Amino acid sequence: MPKLKTKKAAAKRYRLTGTGKVKRNKSNTQHILGKKSTKRKRNLRKATTADKTVVKTIKKKLIPYA
Repeated sequence: MPKLKTKKAAAKRYRLTGTGKVKRNKSNTQHILGKKSTKRKRNLRKATTADKTVVKTIKKKLIPYA
């Protein structure tokens, strides 16, 4: 069986932590920032973990060797 290819779009968006959780960046940080509060923008900079409903898909299909 040939090697599986990693979906590069997913590899750029997600990272695995040491314990196997999937880390992702938050959305709503690119434009229309004037109406968002400083506190909200600051909190959007922080990474978070992906929802458990999509973790299996991300690990198996998108980043198979991560």
